[in-house]
Amino acid sequence: MRVKIIQGLLVVMLIAGYRNLSAQSKDLDYYIGSGIQKSPLLNDLRNQSRSTAIDSMRINAGYKPQVMGVSNNLYAPSIGEWGYDNAITNGGTFSQLITVNKRLVGKENLQNQYEAVRLAKESLAISGKVTEQDIRKAITSQYIVAYGIYLQYSFNKEVLELLGSEEVILKKLTERNIYRQTDYLSFLVTMQQQQLQLNQLRVQFENEFASLNYLSGLQDTVFAAIPAPNISLAPPPEIEQTVFYQQFRLDSLKLKNSDAQIDFSYKPKLSLYADAGHSSTFAVDPYKNFGTSFGVNLSVPIYDGRQKKMQHDKIAIAQQTRQQYQEFYKTQFDQQILQLLQQLRSAQELIDQTSTQIRYTQALIEANRKLLETGDVRMPDYIIAIGNYLAARNSSAQNMIYKLQLINQINYWNRKT
Repeated sequence: MRVKIIQGLLVVMLIAGYRNLSAQSKDLDYYIGSGIQKSPLLNDLRNQSRSTAIDSMRINAGYKPQVMGVSNNLYAPSIGEWGYDNAITNGGTFSQLITVNKRLVGKENLQNQYEAVRLAKESLAISGKVTEQDIRKAITSQYIVAYGIYLQYSFNKEVLELLGSEEVILKKLTERNIYRQTDYLSFLVTMQQQQLQLNQLRVQFENEFASLNYLSGLQDTVFAAIPAPNISLAPPPEIEQTVFYQQFRLDSLKLKNSDAQIDFSYKPKLSLYADAGHSSTFAVDPYKNFGTSFGVNLSVPIYDGRQKKMQHDKIAIAQQTRQQYQEFYKTQFDQQILQLLQQLRSAQELIDQTSTQIRYTQALIEANRKLLETGDVRMPDYIIAIGNYLAARNSSAQNMIYKLQLINQINYWNRKT
């Protein structure tokens, strides 16, 4: 019996430990990981990247011998003196052939086509990193918002518990006529307001927590504590090393690749062909009309109205446009980072100021608590001190959340490749 009880306790402890472990694992990294894993857009980009390997194989297969079966059958009857000229139609032609075509292409042309596929795959990889960064930023921002509400809920709950313990003392002192009945009622009104504020914060946290799970692709509405977001300011890299800048580099390479492909398209084209089978008019000995043929096709561009130059001019204009976007992005990037860093310094100064204010208001409340027990504190002064303490704590929480949001924005732009 004792063994069964011990086994039961062990099972309960293991389940409780597992639940605690699961709850502890639901930090910011947990939600970000879930959002990235379940993102349909990221999965789409991964599948597109996989399909580029098929594009390379198709290019290779397109230059291998192409074998086809061809059946051409024509009958042109003549009725009296009416009908097609027999010298043209031979009265009919019937052919059943196997044809083989082989396009010949230069090594540089083929490599340029492979390079286009490689650039497309790299572009998809960059898009995936940008999308992942967008997901990371959105989930982190929502997590910070939810954590800020929970932070306010936590210290408002502490204040309510403090007021609850003081209410017991105040009630006894009021019964002993040390405090007036109106003082006691004013204190109760303050407690009720604090309870209402706590309920509102709980509802607000539940809504923000639900939004966090929505962004992360999760289903969870249980009210539970969330740990502080473990984020720190990443050192800013050179702009050329950021993931957002890489798209400009890829666009430049794509335009150069397209420009080279224009030249390749105007080079002479050579292909080999061969066929074998049966082709006959059935006029004389059709059973002898089995045979084969082979040859070479050569096409040389001579004049097309200077379309080649027009296409090169379009590429040059596109390069100029890309360069302008790139220069403008550099200016915006530097300005934005400087602005965010300035806001971050201001937020830290506000946090330091509110920390000093919290210490003063907390010391005032402690002093009033001691005076309350002896009946030497004025109730309006005590209520004002509590209000000032709550205002300082709320201001501190808001400034901290503001700081974390700024760090999140800076880290978003600082993502390296």
